[in-house]
Amino acid sequence: MHTNIIFYIHNHNGMIKTKIKKAIALAWITAIAATSALGGALNTYAATQIGTGSVTGTSAFDTAILWDGTYTANSASGSVSNIIVTATVLPTLNMTISTGSIDLGTLVPNVESTWTVGIEIWTNATNGVSITARSWSGGLTNTASGAIQINDLDADGESYKFSSLTGAIDSSITWFSSQSYAAVEVNDNATENSVYTSNKPEKDDAANYDLVFTVGATATSETPAWDYQDNITFTVTGNF
Repeated sequence: MHTNIIFYIHNHNGMIKTKIKKAIALAWITAIAATSALGGALNTYAATQIGTGSVTGTSAFDTAILWDGTYTANSASGSVSNIIVTATVLPTLNMTISTGSIDLGTLVPNVESTWTVGIEIWTNATNGVSITARSWSGGLTNTASGAIQINDLDADGESYKFSSLTGAIDSSITWFSSQSYAAVEVNDNATENSVYTSNKPEKDDAANYDLVFTVGATATSETPAWDYQDNITFTVTGNF
C-alpha cells in the first residue's frame, strides 16, 4: 500500500526555498522508516532478562542474564559468583637415620668415647618438627647383668650422654630456624630427651643432615668388665 504524504510549508511570505523543502521531507521519511510495524523504535528496547546463570542442583547461585537494551551493541551479560575452588595437600613427615648401630668401641677409663649418626627430616608440617631420643634401659647396660649400668647415678665419674648439633639449613621457607641441644645425662628409660626442633617445613637434602646426634659414654677404672648395650628410640613429631 502506498501512502501519499503532502507537506504544507509556509513562511511569512507564503513561500520557502526548494532545498529546505527537500531536507524537511527527507527527515520525515527517515523517522517513519525507523519505526517498527508495532510502533516502537527498532534500535531501542528496555533492558530485559533473557536467561539465567545457574548451578545444577541449587538455586542459590541463580543470577539474571540481561540483554543490554540495544541491538547495536549486540551483547548480553550476567554473572555467577562464589564458585568454590578446593584442593588438598596431604601431610608428609619423613625421618631418615644414617645407620642402625652406634659403636663406642672400647672405653678407656675417664676418657669419653663418642659416636654420631646423621638424621634427615623431610616434612610439610606448618610449624616444623621436634625429635626426641629415649633410652630403653636408662643407661649403657652390662649385657651379663642388667643391674650394672654406665651412667651418672653412681658418684664414680661414669657418664652416659645424648647431645645434638644442627646441620646445614635445607628449607627454603622464610624465617626457618632449627635448634639442637647440649649434652644431657641419660639415667632413666622414660625421659624423651629433646635433640632437635624446627619451626617451618623443610625438604630432603641427601648431602647434608639436618641433625647430627651424638652418644657419649665414660667408664672408670672400676667399671665392671663386659659388653655394654643400650637401645635408643627416636621419635619425630610433626607440628601441622
